[in-house]
Amino acid sequence: MIVALYARVSTSKQAEKDLSIPDQVSQMRAWCQAQGHSVATEYVEPGASATDDRRPVFQRMIAEASVTPSPFDAIVVHSLSRFFRDSLEFGLYERNLKRCGVRVVSITQQTSDDPSGEMIRRIFSVFDEYQSKENGKHTLRAMRENARQGFFNGSQPPVGYHAVEVELPGNKGRKKRLEIDVPESAVVNRVFDLYLHGDRGRDFGVQGVAAYLNEQGLFVRGQQWTKGRVHEVLTHRAYIGEHYFNKCEKRGGAVRRLKPRQEWVRIHVEPIVAEDLFMAVQDKLASRSPERVPPRVVNCPTLLTGLLKCGVCGAGMTLATGKGGKYRYYKCSSRILKGKDTCTSDNLPTEQVDRLVLSSLADRVFTVSRVRAMLDTLRTRLGASRATQDGKLKQLTKELDRVQQSSQKLYEAVEKGLLPMDSTLTERANTLQAQRQALLTEMAGLRRLKQMPLEALGEKKVHDFTKALRERLLEKDRVFSKKYLKLLVAEIRYQNKQLVMKGSYRALARAVGESKKGTPQSEVPTFGLDWLPGQDSNLRPAG
Repeated sequence: MIVALYARVSTSKQAEKDLSIPDQVSQMRAWCQAQGHSVATEYVEPGASATDDRRPVFQRMIAEASVTPSPFDAIVVHSLSRFFRDSLEFGLYERNLKRCGVRVVSITQQTSDDPSGEMIRRIFSVFDEYQSKENGKHTLRAMRENARQGFFNGSQPPVGYHAVEVELPGNKGRKKRLEIDVPESAVVNRVFDLYLHGDRGRDFGVQGVAAYLNEQGLFVRGQQWTKGRVHEVLTHRAYIGEHYFNKCEKRGGAVRRLKPRQEWVRIHVEPIVAEDLFMAVQDKLASRSPERVPPRVVNCPTLLTGLLKCGVCGAGMTLATGKGGKYRYYKCSSRILKGKDTCTSDNLPTEQVDRLVLSSLADRVFTVSRVRAMLDTLRTRLGASRATQDGKLKQLTKELDRVQQSSQKLYEAVEKGLLPMDSTLTERANTLQAQRQALLTEMAGLRRLKQMPLEALGEKKVHDFTKALRERLLEKDRVFSKKYLKLLVAEIRYQNKQLVMKGSYRALARAVGESKKGTPQSEVPTFGLDWLPGQDSNLRPAG
């Protein structure tokens, strides 16, 4: 009889370190020789579970066995559990193979071909499935306890972290904890900053952030950013110190369903992103969700779209029309999408609110005295944080030296012929390059803060800037107005019949500093939010 051998282990670690596969193959060869069978081919599956059929080598074997005529008469396995650990799937595959004239034979669980032998094989398969589920249950229990103690269970760490072994023995090797990966964490911060604040007046969505990072060469672990990867980073709570184990189903189909929250195990990790920044990003993601706001609204050119928030439910307020477009007003997006009973917020006449916001910013917020006071406050803050910035800069410089030395050694090894320039080495070189670029980006940001020319922002320059800004804000062309609103105003919230504005001291200082002869530029710079003007910004809507 001509046969094919099939050997399998469940994990890639077993395949690398275990002797199971060589032992399976050796025993099957010896059995075939003793039985007088001829081995046509061998199929070896390293690191694949037998609880489902998502096994490349297994599928290739089934496809080759199903041709007419079949190249072999039987598939020989060490035990039936190597073939399948699901009794239903085992029966289906065995029946389909039998139709092609191919049997499944176990060298340790031999049965006859009559009905009693078929029944015995079903019983073996049921016990194999039960044993697999029991093993999985006990393994998961141990992993949950490991996670409760704060250790990492070995899946791919989130971007920005790497797994570090500790001096405690684990089930296989040493236990691991998640620690911040400095170069990757810089890229994570860049992702959050780009999504929330944009870049030089350009506003980005999730896809825009991915495209921008790829253009800059800031790849993630040697691979380009995708829309899905950016969204995963922006929503991963590990970045505020909350990493969860046992959050999703690992098996049972391609869709990974969420488990009940009470089954999640929280692992405390060092945060990378400030919680207020993380929550601001979640608010923006929610406000742009197609479930809450149609895509046409996200890209709407209306002046306050994306800035104006409902003070009742927190949703964005966006453009709505009435009387066939005769009337235009800002309306809570929750009321638009879910009905007027979902929120009690008022509608705001678009033209009156736009005029009120721009005139109040020009006449009551961006005045010489208010701008001077905000710059003084920023100078005090930067002075207080100078030591922290210097320490961070030294740390980044040290890390940059390490990355550059690693790159240099890699290139020297290739030049000397010690290492081949294969795909693995190319990926490593790309990773080092991405780390270097991320470090340079973060260092540039810190140096920009240190070099912010606050002392050079004299009274005349501030006076000229505020005068020119007022003229530009109040001109009929709203394109420039919206650019500077996105830069200087982070949010306008309508609550209690008032409009409350929040904005950025740093952006204001940068705008003044980069202006030519005190005149606002058309290419708008950007910074993070950190100011809430006083009562002068609590504006009552006109009318």
